Amino acid sequence: MTLAGTSKPVEKQEWFQVAEAFEASGLTQKEVSAQRGLRLSTLQSWVYRRRRQHARKAQQVHLLPVEMSAVAQVSPVLLEVVLTSGARLRFPVGVDVDYVARLVTALGR
Repeated sequence: MTLAGTSKPVEKQEWFQVAEAFEASGLTQKEVSAQRGLRLSTLQSWVYRRRRQHARKAQQVHLLPVEMSAVAQVSPVLLEVVLTSGARLRFPVGVDVDYVARLVTALGR
């Protein structure tokens, strides 16, 4: 929805679309705000919000089922992660699980 007699967005989804259009335009924020008749600070705010939302979505961790086997351990390994590529990551006792999740997410990209 837009305000009557204006092309300025009024809903969150519309603002995200404006921010997305800016990202795809190759123009500066100043140029886009001038073209659309928006205050530069308003466009900057919505571009920031959209980027922050996308960053949060990218950081979400998706856990997968784990299958345990009865193989004897050669060394004291608490956690072993097998990536879809077949690579195995082994972590020692006391490893920061958040670190492992971020590493696996980054390697999956």
